Amino acid sequence: MGVEGRDKQKVLEAGAHALAGQLGKTVNRLRKASNLSLSELSEQSGVAKSIISQIERNETNPTLVTLWRLAQALDVSIEQVLREDEDSAFLEKISRNDTPMLISDDGKCRLGITGWSKTIDWLQWYDFSAEPGGVLESDAHQRGAMESLTVLEGELQVESGGETETAVAGDTLRYRADRPHVIRNSGKILARAHMICILRAAAME
Repeated sequence: MGVEGRDKQKVLEAGAHALAGQLGKTVNRLRKASNLSLSELSEQSGVAKSIISQIERNETNPTLVTLWRLAQALDVSIEQVLREDEDSAFLEKISRNDTPMLISDDGKCRLGITGWSKTIDWLQWYDFSAEPGGVLESDAHQRGAMESLTVLEGELQVESGGETETAVAGDTLRYRADRPHVIRNSGKILARAHMICILRAAAME
């Protein structure tokens, strides 16, 4: 279940939201490091005070022109505005409601995208759940792609390359994902699992 097309767009949007959160903190940190009030930064940059306040509170996504004006006023490069503080701790929380969700064609399988948007092209991971009888069918991913499915609750069955295997809570299935593959809930209760998709070809290049 590698992310592609519209599904990939959902992940990228989540990543943009996270970047906006980082940007607000960085602008606030740089402004305070320069001992500038909102009014003073507004006067020096030509960016409205209300806009700067919204940026710092992560309520708006600034344009490139706005970022350039702020960077000039703060006497830093745009790259420094976009870059995280290398000395700061990294601790990010994504709430349940903000976690992007994918739904299978039959409506019985759900994949919460818990992976990091920065690794989407080579490593993806999900919180997977399936109602009894739920089926998730996936097309072949790029050559060398692998998936790992660790069952947390219930029972899941995987088909890949003409082979079928069943796993229960505590079991892990690893299989080639560079060919069509299917995951189905073959049990009578809701099944949950952690799923990791390794796009090996991209990682090895």
